Amino acid sequence: MEHFQAALDPRKQELLEARFLGAKVNAGEILIETQRAHEFKTMSAGSQIQMAPQTTVNTGQPLHNQDSNMSTGSSHSDKEIDALTPEKSAAMRGSAVGPGNALVPPSGATPTIAVPERKRKRKGEEGVGGGGGGGGKQRHNSADKNIREYFSKHPSSSPVRHTGAKSPSPQGANYPMYPPSPSSLLPSGTDFLRSAAQPRPHTSVKQIQTELTCQRVQELETQTSSDLELRNNRIEELTRANEELKHQVQAQSKVIEQHKSHINKCIEVVKKLLNEKSTIEKKEARQRCMQNRLRLGQFVTQRVGATFQENWTDGYAFQELTRRQEEITAEKEEIDRQKKSLLKKRPSNNEGGGGRGKRTSTVSAPTTPQPQPLHNGTDAPTFLKPDPLPSMTWQEYYEADEILKLRQSALKKEDADLQLEMEKLERERNLHIRELKRIHNEDQSRFSAHPVLSERYLLLMLLGKGGFSEVHKAFDLREQRYTACKVHQLNKDWKEDKKANYIKHALREYNIHKALDHPRIVKLYDVFEIDGNSFCTVLEYCNGHDLDFYLKQHKTIPEREARSIVMQVVSALKYLNEIKPPVIHYDLKPGNILLTEGNVCGEIKITDFGLSKVMDEENYNPDHGMDLTSQGAGTYWYLPPECFVVGKNPPKISSKVDVWSVGVIFYQCLYGKKPFGHNQSQATILEENTILKATEVQFANKPTVSNEAKSFIRACLAYRKEERIDVFGLARHEYLQPPMPKPRGAGAPAASSTAAPAFNAGLFGSAGSSA
Repeated sequence: MEHFQAALDPRKQELLEARFLGAKVNAGEILIETQRAHEFKTMSAGSQIQMAPQTTVNTGQPLHNQDSNMSTGSSHSDKEIDALTPEKSAAMRGSAVGPGNALVPPSGATPTIAVPERKRKRKGEEGVGGGGGGGGKQRHNSADKNIREYFSKHPSSSPVRHTGAKSPSPQGANYPMYPPSPSSLLPSGTDFLRSAAQPRPHTSVKQIQTELTCQRVQELETQTSSDLELRNNRIEELTRANEELKHQVQAQSKVIEQHKSHINKCIEVVKKLLNEKSTIEKKEARQRCMQNRLRLGQFVTQRVGATFQENWTDGYAFQELTRRQEEITAEKEEIDRQKKSLLKKRPSNNEGGGGRGKRTSTVSAPTTPQPQPLHNGTDAPTFLKPDPLPSMTWQEYYEADEILKLRQSALKKEDADLQLEMEKLERERNLHIRELKRIHNEDQSRFSAHPVLSERYLLLMLLGKGGFSEVHKAFDLREQRYTACKVHQLNKDWKEDKKANYIKHALREYNIHKALDHPRIVKLYDVFEIDGNSFCTVLEYCNGHDLDFYLKQHKTIPEREARSIVMQVVSALKYLNEIKPPVIHYDLKPGNILLTEGNVCGEIKITDFGLSKVMDEENYNPDHGMDLTSQGAGTYWYLPPECFVVGKNPPKISSKVDVWSVGVIFYQCLYGKKPFGHNQSQATILEENTILKATEVQFANKPTVSNEAKSFIRACLAYRKEERIDVFGLARHEYLQPPMPKPRGAGAPAASSTAAPAFNAGLFGSAGSSA
């Protein structure tokens, strides 16, 4: 500075000092920042920025040599100096001027100091240009703030990693390193004005010493690249696995499609075979009916007055039996006539001293003159005494009488055989009549062409028809099993409210029945709509008749077989009372008990829950029961007296309704008739209050029934429901329990040693006698 003072005019010296004071920085701060920048440069692995070498700036030494443009020998005027802006200096040196970048002259060029453009200080602009000590001080503070802001951006890492630019290291340069000019540490004029105009918040700078080294950074970069490579490899592996899985899925889809097509073909074949089988069965059934029409009989349409009606005509089998019975009757009458004639020829006991085999002989006596008969004026008598009958010996009479007795016994045996044959023919006739009706209904049904309902159930043949429903034997194509499809057909003439009530009733039955799962209860599989006036419920198929049809065929059932049926029914009722909420069947009768094997020796299943009652907490009271909302429904012969009570309030019922039904069914199986109102219609029972008068059950003498069975029936048919046994007590009844084994040893009580054998003998002995 002394050199400048000696060479320059004092006025110019003042101007230069005022200009350089604004860009002047502390030498200590420049040294620290330069060292920090050098450390950041060495730590950066990605990119480097050319920084100034570590040179000490001493304010006591001249900053410029004689070759510099700022030397005393320079002939540049103030105008030339003013024109040398930082932008022009940067352009001359071939480097950009920016915050944080050092100005490095190119090789062979003379380093110069960029002098900021001199501007006159305006009013209202503080810290921008101007001469004097005050302006220089403000410039010094703003320059110092800009530098700190620059380094505060990357306090703990190298700034070169942020910029991403890489400059050659200072060791590899062929030109000497120079300290950065003061102008390079300052922003450009435009940036400086913009930064000065904008208010800057007060920031605090915290310097953090990092332990990262170049080797560590390289290790991290290597690890990152290896992790990235592993991730890429993993992605490629997963992509390949995904592609393989896609190929497998496509292959499995093709296999599934093949299986589906194969299953569809099998289903089509099954449908075809079932249709053919059903068609053959229908033809055979019609052929049997045609044959049985001649043998068993048929319905013949006859005219009665102005109308036609169908009357039954027996076939030749019945005609033959009737003719044979007439012949037997005639032979019996002939035998009776011969026996009466033989009695007239019976020899007297005093003939021949009562000796048999000796013919009576007359001893010749001496002839004596007989008196002449008196005549009344005529020569010959008008009335003659008949000759006596030829007399028979006792042997002859005995032989003739024995022959007539043998003939009579033979006719009785033949007549008994004819009676058995007639009963057999009557059973066949009943089946034949039932088959004729079934065939007629099947021909009239709209489902006779083997349709498939709900794309699943193939209808094969009609099993029976009720008032508003048809039951078809069907085959479930999905589950591969036989089912019974009950098609509910609503009357088209019904009003909408009646249709809605019927559908509601059927859906209620479905909701009750679908939750039941017991081996003695027919399972309900499905329910679906067919059209606007019909829907279908799918039930378990049972290959056999119901108990009612069996009783019509055989009249009675032996006690042992009847006891087996009752045991299974009680087991089902016990299940219905154990579930939550319990269920009352309310329509238990022989027609709703199916014989799975067609005879009474096999299993049974209960069906038809159309009138069932749910004993939920809202409607059922354990002490009083529940209200009977459907009074008048059901089968009257099998309902207890409390169901017929008439009054302002509806009668109360409980599960004891089913107990009464069990007693009536058991009585009918044993005796072949109903205990109350056997030959009466339901209307007559209702009019005459037959069930309300059924205070006590009467037992016939034949067939023979054990006392235990009678006691069981009395417990079921108790008139007052309070005295009647409940379902659980019925299941624990001694009659349904297994026989107790005989006690061993003499120490057993006498009562127990005799009770069980007597019970067994009474049960099985009576069963054998009734069989």
